[in-house]
Amino acid sequence: MIDRLGGIDPVNNVQKTQKAHRVSGTAQSDSISVSAEAKELSEMYFAIDTAKMSPDVRADKVAEVMQKMKDPSYINKSVVDLVADRIMDVYGL
Repeated sequence: MIDRLGGIDPVNNVQKTQKAHRVSGTAQSDSISVSAEAKELSEMYFAIDTAKMSPDVRADKVAEVMQKMKDPSYINKSVVDLVADRIMDVYGL
């Protein structure tokens, strides 16, 4: 009896579905605009990520200073005064 009414055939139902039609005419494109504030924040986040990924200690500079410290003529009054001035500047003295 079901066969006489056409039956239920899921494969046949899928095959008879309608295909999407192409839209004729010019294609429209989407666009966005990014505010200056968003660009600035993006640059800031990029800089923060770069800073987080870089090492805290610059090994090349440490090695350079260690080499200079081995030379007895390097430490003189001008170097001591310069270091003392920089330390005072850091602490606001």
